[in-house]
Amino acid sequence: MIPRVLTVAGSDSGGGAGIQADLKTMLALGVHGMSVITAVTAQNSLGVQGAWELPVEAVRAQYRSVVDDIGVQAVKTGMLASAELVEAVAELIGGTDAPAVIDPVGVSKHGDSLLASSALESVRTKLLPVATVATPNLDEVAQLTGVHVESEEQLRQAAAAVLEYGPRWVLIKGGHLPGDAVDLLTDGSAEHWLRAPRHDNRHTHGTGCTLASAIASGLAKGLAVPEAVTAAKEYVTGAIEAGFALGGGIGPVDHGWRFRGGA
Repeated sequence: MIPRVLTVAGSDSGGGAGIQADLKTMLALGVHGMSVITAVTAQNSLGVQGAWELPVEAVRAQYRSVVDDIGVQAVKTGMLASAELVEAVAELIGGTDAPAVIDPVGVSKHGDSLLASSALESVRTKLLPVATVATPNLDEVAQLTGVHVESEEQLRQAAAAVLEYGPRWVLIKGGHLPGDAVDLLTDGSAEHWLRAPRHDNRHTHGTGCTLASAIASGLAKGLAVPEAVTAAKEYVTGAIEAGFALGGGIGPVDHGWRFRGGA
């Protein structure tokens, strides 16, 4: 049977991030993607013009509908918006026998807030403890832990701070640092440094969603965490290189780059 992956995230009407990016990534990587929509956004290449949360009972019903009938080999989370949604999703994941990739989405690529400040403590104490892999970027690390990373050497400090909240593994994404795109994956003992050339391409909308979904896809196929993350990094690097203009602002990465002549 085709591995099944469930994304629990917000919708991006522009198709570059969120649920839409997740499902495109899953298709490209050969798994069956399913979705629990937590919020609807009015969003394009210029930013987020509006966001509306779904009721907790609607999120819970979607999740149970999929998991109880179809089953999942991995779960991935994105935009959860409020403390109530964070806590409900954490409870659902905690009762599901499948690895979970937690992307603690705080702000959009354009700087728009996608998580209420009141929800941060719920992310720390409820959501991160159920994570197989947590994938914060440097802004999210600062938001969650107060650690501000300005150099590659500080990635270890950031990882240790996030691991304090209980995820089994953390992937600190150093893409906001100068130089090569360097990420650190660690469980507190083993360290895996992932490096990729930085592509001169401003069209990077959806990178975080895409990376987390690619990791979840690898885990659903039975890969160990380091192998799943390494494969996901390779996929998202190619998607960034092939990112394309869309609208008048920041375009998306190309989820189908391998189908258009990529490796």
